[in-house]
Amino acid sequence: MTGVASDIEQRLAAVRERINHACARVGRDSAGVTLIAVSKTFPAEAVQHAWEAGLRDFGENRVQEGSSKVAELSRLGISPRWHLIGHVQTNKAAAAVRHFDVIHSVDSVRLLDALEHQVAHERPVRVFVQVNVAGEASKSGVSLEEAPELIAHARETRGVILDGLMTIAPLEGGEAAARRAFGELRRLAERHQLRKLSMGMSGDFEAAIEEGATHVRIGQAIFGGRA
Repeated sequence: MTGVASDIEQRLAAVRERINHACARVGRDSAGVTLIAVSKTFPAEAVQHAWEAGLRDFGENRVQEGSSKVAELSRLGISPRWHLIGHVQTNKAAAAVRHFDVIHSVDSVRLLDALEHQVAHERPVRVFVQVNVAGEASKSGVSLEEAPELIAHARETRGVILDGLMTIAPLEGGEAAARRAFGELRRLAERHQLRKLSMGMSGDFEAAIEEGATHVRIGQAIFGGRA
């Protein structure tokens, strides 16, 4: 095993232990938490090492980078579940549907309509509606007030399977602000009878799990610092 592979395996074991402890603190089964390794900017080799360490879900931010990595790994016989977690332009809908199993960043009716057009030629796609809970201008996502309308539209969109809701914690306010955002998303999901919550990254995934996250998106804590 190479040094890089060993480092990834050790970091992954540490993340899994932290997930287990977070679940135990709130009486949850850790099997109910999907760990998505965010491989953006890392080479396909790093994904291969994480795959060999047992990971099966990987996330990319950009359609073009992710599509290239999907194809490269597929040639090696590695076919994980690919999650698109970054903002999607409507002109990238075709590639998004073709290469990704789950899109976590649906934030407009326009994007849903573009996805509906593409799934007529491709396979159905699972999605999360992204909600900008804190209303930060720097983040994508629909507002809390507009979310119900987008959720309803997603449920009516042919070929689109609405899995749940996604958010990113606010940049300011530390853990308390993150928990408030995660709690708001959980309550919104409960009101709309959605069971899956994509929330929590390397710096706040334990708080997210304690607030109900079913999917956590972790990059640095698994792959190390980015170049």
